[in-house]
Amino acid sequence: MLNTAEDDAFTAEEEISPCQPCRAQDGCRPTGFLGIIGGSHVMREVFQLIQKVADSDSTVLISGETGTGKGLAAKAIHCCSQRKDKPFIAINCGAIPENLLESELFGHVKGSFTGATANKVGKFERAHGGTLFLDEIGDMSPDLQVKLLKVLEEGEFEPVGGSRTIKVDVRIVAATHRDLDEEVQKGAFREDLFYRLFVIPIQLPALRQRRTDIPLLVGEFLKNFNAKNSRHIEGVTQEALQVLMNHSWPGNVRELKNMIERIVVLKGEGHITARDLPGKMKGAPSAIPAVPAVEITDEGLSLNTAVTEFEKALIVQTLEKTKWVKNQAAKLLQLNRTTLVEKIKRHRLEPLSV
Repeated sequence: MLNTAEDDAFTAEEEISPCQPCRAQDGCRPTGFLGIIGGSHVMREVFQLIQKVADSDSTVLISGETGTGKGLAAKAIHCCSQRKDKPFIAINCGAIPENLLESELFGHVKGSFTGATANKVGKFERAHGGTLFLDEIGDMSPDLQVKLLKVLEEGEFEPVGGSRTIKVDVRIVAATHRDLDEEVQKGAFREDLFYRLFVIPIQLPALRQRRTDIPLLVGEFLKNFNAKNSRHIEGVTQEALQVLMNHSWPGNVRELKNMIERIVVLKGEGHITARDLPGKMKGAPSAIPAVPAVEITDEGLSLNTAVTEFEKALIVQTLEKTKWVKNQAAKLLQLNRTTLVEKIKRHRLEPLSV
């Protein structure tokens, strides 16, 4: 089983332990899939998509904000594939200096540059037969993008300073927190590489977009950190849970995980109350109001009011997702920009100060 911490912050290079068997019914479990915790509709769609694409060799591009679990999704794809018994090699393209990343990916021969005192096997060669996870690929330099594209198209490369061509059989899973389509428009990312990676896109939702998963995540983290630190936190009060449900979670699951670990270690026992939560979390309104739940009571309801509140919540969610860039928000909502601006004025919406 994978680490249920749901953290996609891979180190510069990481080779993950062998997978547990992947069964089709695992995707239907109410609490998650292969260590990715979640029972919400949007996460169940992600689980189903992972199962559908896992057994192909098609390149996958996982997008999502920092802390949403992109690394775990990549690992789940590998563990559900025919390559599960082969290596899964992960490398964070944004954590390694540009002048060293080429050597990390393709290896080098002794004497090819200052400090190259021995031959080095690169990640592509180490991942032969398995999966190479290229995390934060949007941070890769244009020069390396060209070399990566060649490997993806030809399945071969030469180590830095070498002349021997090495053929590899590697399935590529890439991830980024950037909008690569926008990066292409700005000229920061090669269009041909983008389309080579964008064969099967998987979008991971932000935590604020799956708030119903928060109780599941909190319960899992409490169990894990109690055991890890010999603590005895029994649960979370309803008031504290409501605060957690209303928070905007800009750091997503990773932010929630780190906060729960800190409280478990410091409090030690009893229940987590609202007083144990960070002051800014208790005092500030939710940056992104949840889409209101609608229930038809015996007294009925105002359809116009329900629709207005639903529209308002969706607009705010989209604006926060795009950091209040109205052109992007309008595109996501499939509206004209002028129409969106009118709705923002009508609802008197303003970005919350940070």
